[in-house]
Amino acid sequence: MGLNETSATPSVRVDIGELVLDGFDRVDPDRVSAAFQTELTRLVRDRGVPLAADGGRRLDALSGLPPLPATTSPRRLGEALARAVHAGLSGRGESR
Repeated sequence: MGLNETSATPSVRVDIGELVLDGFDRVDPDRVSAAFQTELTRLVRDRGVPLAADGGRRLDALSGLPPLPATTSPRRLGEALARAVHAGLSGRGESR
């Protein structure tokens, strides 16, 4: 490999239009969102997204995701939500 050659780093784009949290009273949505983004970025960077390995794949919705814990901590809720979404993107949920 020459000095000026660069390896093409594969990219994954995850667009989430809206997160709706029913049944979670008194949590700060901005803090949940920040924790969610941080954790999902870490999971995608560290573990990848197996469903995207064959090139562009679009999932309009995910269902059958693991249940979220009943917690009032925005950070823990955001992290759990990111893990559930990553599980769905890894094929451990149902895509629609």
